[in-house]
Amino acid sequence: MTLAPAHTVVPLTSAEAPLWRLLVVNPNSNPAVNFLLRAVADRVLPAGAVAQIVSSAQSPLSIETPAHRARAEPLAVGLLAAHPGFDAYVMACFDDIALSEGRRLLPAPVIGAVEAAVAMARLRADRFAVVTTVETAIPGIRRVLDGLGAGPQCAVHAAGIGVATAANGSRAADLRLDAAIAHARDRGGAGAIILGSAGLAGRAAELEARHGLPVIDAMEAAIRLAYATVRTRQEGPAPQSADI
Repeated sequence: MTLAPAHTVVPLTSAEAPLWRLLVVNPNSNPAVNFLLRAVADRVLPAGAVAQIVSSAQSPLSIETPAHRARAEPLAVGLLAAHPGFDAYVMACFDDIALSEGRRLLPAPVIGAVEAAVAMARLRADRFAVVTTVETAIPGIRRVLDGLGAGPQCAVHAAGIGVATAANGSRAADLRLDAAIAHARDRGGAGAIILGSAGLAGRAAELEARHGLPVIDAMEAAIRLAYATVRTRQEGPAPQSADI
């Protein structure tokens, strides 16, 4: 098993210790996805926070089928187990891979991208849609959405592009992605879009501007939720008013 090198989000001087440490687990082995996750973490985390991106060279290049998932999950659990002591963990995959096992293994919060994105989407629209990469990913996504009680308010659409293709980017892939978002908005009535793949990380702002509705980057949502959860735990409950 090989790990992507650790990266700090904001450079710290040798006299400074990180105030907060996040482990982001990419269950696939695609270095292009690691690069996207690195960029998202760099952009959204504040000074003093340190994020490390890890993945396994033995994992599939993309997780697009049940067989890919079955191969990737034990490797992802192994990555979590090999990295105790972080303040929070993010599973950077639009699935619930390793969430249950990770929460049994670790005392710190383990955040899933689906649950984080759905929580954010529910604040933006009554009805929303996931736009993912390939059709074979849809049944697994629906299963997770149903487990969160989001099935009735959330449709799932595939753009017909592979995760690796999405991560690398191309004009043809962008056209398919735009078509899937437009279909979800215009024909499905979605008031917000969730980007349902780590291969689409970092694309929300440009797609939101292009399509005129909220677009949620599931990986960014998970990183933000992880940070907010740790801050809440560190600060403790707010003091009660004397009048209460």
